Amino acid sequence: MRIGILTGGGDVPGLNPCIKAVVDRASDEGHEVIGIRRGWAGLLEADLNEPEGLSHHLIPLDRARVRTVDRTGGTFLHTSRTNPGKVPTSDVPAFLSDLAEGDGPHDFTPHVLDIIEAQGIDVLIPIGGDDTLSYGLRLHDEGVPVIAIPKTMDNDVHGTDYCIGFSTAVTRGVQFIHNLRTSAGSHERLAVVELFGRYSGETSLITAYLAGVDRAVISEVPFDVDKLARLLLDDRRRNPSNYAMMTISEGATIMGGDMVLSGNADMYGHRKLGGIGALTGELLKERTGLGIVYQQVGYLMRSGNPDSLDLMVATNYAVMAADLALEGASGRMVALRGGTYTSVPISVTREGVKRVDVEELYSADAYRPKVRHVSGKPMFLY
Repeated sequence: MRIGILTGGGDVPGLNPCIKAVVDRASDEGHEVIGIRRGWAGLLEADLNEPEGLSHHLIPLDRARVRTVDRTGGTFLHTSRTNPGKVPTSDVPAFLSDLAEGDGPHDFTPHVLDIIEAQGIDVLIPIGGDDTLSYGLRLHDEGVPVIAIPKTMDNDVHGTDYCIGFSTAVTRGVQFIHNLRTSAGSHERLAVVELFGRYSGETSLITAYLAGVDRAVISEVPFDVDKLARLLLDDRRRNPSNYAMMTISEGATIMGGDMVLSGNADMYGHRKLGGIGALTGELLKERTGLGIVYQQVGYLMRSGNPDSLDLMVATNYAVMAADLALEGASGRMVALRGGTYTSVPISVTREGVKRVDVEELYSADAYRPKVRHVSGKPMFLY
């Protein structure tokens, strides 16, 4: 059997160990693994008429090639946000330009299917979030055997309690917040920490819960700046060190406003998020007259090596995915549900985005975590 593996979307800690574990498992059973570079772009940009150029997009992987990759973060296969089913005219590879009819976006799935067939790839293992896996689902619908592995720092892939990258993101967020307390306290300021989270505020919520910050604004609940300012002033007065801290999801919105976006939409229709923390900080400064410490943690949350939990899950997800592939399974996504490793139909990714249970875990009135009991809840309380 020949297995194709790729990583798509944003990088997270744990991808390299995941790739290595798939390769080791498959190799031990006498099978081949092909690494597809730059996510779905590797299949889109591969040109069958230029065999020498194929090696830039498709890399044979064996134990020797992946021996040390788990010692670093990120993905040595590289990644992209390419969607071969929705390619803008400006991003169409030159050798496919004659097939690009109209203004676009263009669907080059037939080309991708040709590459998969020509390379003798028997099963694909995409590692990614909703966007990456949505195209994996498209290929599954086209008859390609697919075994998906969920990863995203937002922990928002539907159908699983846990995605690779989430634990490390929260761990880093907690560490940075505690470090930032020294500056916020020294200058007696309000600290605004912006964390990842487009539609799900779980990263902001859980980080705030574990770091013990005063307030947490999440993507699911639009907030009132005036009310937030009053709450933070009260928090500051009650703090002997005379400062207050809050987290905010990058996808959070002010009541009556929209997400803070920039740049052009990618192939999945998403524009770049970021800046709501800076905007909130300026508005808080206007309303309180206090200095603001604003920190957008951003890529620091996804850089470097995984923590032990992400390393454990990434490795186990990989072993599960390889076993499913070798057993001839198709259309599955490995998952954690109720604390148990399992697999679910990849079609669950069509059912929406996993979001914070506001009623159970968040006080929309006080802008802070509300965890009254944990008995019977998943480890990360999603």
